[in-house]
Amino acid sequence: MVRISHTLQRASLAALLLATQVHGAQLKSAAKLAFDASGTLYIADWKAARIYAVKVPAASVPAATPFNLRDVQKPIAAALKVREAMLRFDDLVVQPGSGTAYVSVSAGARVAVVAVDASGKVRPLPTADLKSFAPITDAPAAGQTFWRDLPAPALTVTDMKYHDGKLYLSGLSNRNFASALRVFDLPFNGAATSSTATVEMYHPVHNQIETRAPIRAMTFVTVAGKPSMVAAYTCTPLVLIPLDAIKDGAHIVGKTIGEMGWGSAPVGMVSYKLGDSDMVLLANTSRSADLMTVSDIARQAGLPGLNEPISWPDKPYSGVKATMTPMSAVTRFDNLDDKLLLALRRDGASGAMQLVSIPKGVYLRLSDFVNEYDFKDYVYPPGDQFRDFHKYGRTIEGYAELAR
Repeated sequence: MVRISHTLQRASLAALLLATQVHGAQLKSAAKLAFDASGTLYIADWKAARIYAVKVPAASVPAATPFNLRDVQKPIAAALKVREAMLRFDDLVVQPGSGTAYVSVSAGARVAVVAVDASGKVRPLPTADLKSFAPITDAPAAGQTFWRDLPAPALTVTDMKYHDGKLYLSGLSNRNFASALRVFDLPFNGAATSSTATVEMYHPVHNQIETRAPIRAMTFVTVAGKPSMVAAYTCTPLVLIPLDAIKDGAHIVGKTIGEMGWGSAPVGMVSYKLGDSDMVLLANTSRSADLMTVSDIARQAGLPGLNEPISWPDKPYSGVKATMTPMSAVTRFDNLDDKLLLALRRDGASGAMQLVSIPKGVYLRLSDFVNEYDFKDYVYPPGDQFRDFHKYGRTIEGYAELAR
C-alpha cells in the first residue's frame, strides 16, 4: 500500500475545492450557521460533508431593533412558497452589527437559509450555486443510525462558532474516538487548511469517560489569561478546553468543571458582557437556561476537575455555580446586541414558531404573563424596583401604550 503524504493530501483537497468553486453546488442541508468578523456566512451542510462560505449583503439596518415576530413561520413559508406545517427550523444566527437574523430551515427536500428583519421581511439567500467551501473528510459512515431513523452523518456538525480568525466545529467523525473538534483557518482562499482533534471528558451523571458523545454547544472565554472553549454536552456536563490544545491529530482530555443536571440537551450557548461582568448563558431542551459568570468558571477551573458521580436526583448539580433563567421554551438563540438576545421559540398555546428578542439580565418577556402589575387600576408604590423595567419591557415588546 502506498502511503500518501500530508502534502499530497492537502493538494488533493485544494484541487477538489477549486473544482467546486468553478462549477458550484446546491445546498443539501443547513444544520448550523455562523458569521465571521468580515460578515461572511458559513453554512454546515452535513449531507454534502462541506462547510460553505457565502458573502451576504451588508446589513441595511445599522443597529439592532427588537424582534416581536409571534409567528415567523407565516412570512418564511410565504417567501419560500411552501406550506407552514412543512417547515423545520434548524439554526439561527445574527449578522454582526445589524438587526438581521439568518435562519436555516427545511421543508421536505427543500433546504433554505433566509434573512429576516424585525419588521418580518424575509429574503431567501441564493443557495443554488455555492462556489466556496471546505470539505469535511472524516464524516461518520452513511449507514450508521441512532434510534433507527437518525443518520449518524446528521451529527457531523453539532455546533459551529467563529473565534479569532478561525471556524470551530464540534461533532462526530468516523474515528474510534468519534467526538471531534475541527478547526478551519479563515478565509478559505481556495484551499481549506484545517485541523481535527478528538475529545474525551468525564461525565458525572453517567459516571464514565466519554469519547464518542459530541459537544452540543460551545462558546469562548479567557481563563487565567488563556483563551479557552466552554463546551456543553447532553445530560449536561460542562467542560473547559484550552484552545492551544486543539491541534491536528491531538487527543484532548477536557476538564469537567460542571454538572448542570440530567435529562436535557444544550440548544445553544453564548457569551457576552453584562455591566462589569463577563457572562456565559447555556440554553437547554428540557429545563431552564443556566447563567454563569466567567469569574465563577475561572474559579472552578482552578480546582481539580470533577471526577466522581453525582447523587441524583437529590443532588443533581456539581461544580461551577449557575443561576436559573426562565428560557426553557427556546430552541435556538444568539446575541442580538449588548442588551438583547434573539431567540427562536415555540408558543405553548398555538405551537407557532416565534422570533423574539429577550432582555439580558432578566431573560423573560413580560407579555408571556398576566399578573398583579397588569391590571389597569394597579398603582406602582413609590420606589418600586420593577417599574422602570416594566416600562422598558412593554415598550420593546410592542406595547408602548401600556408603558405607564
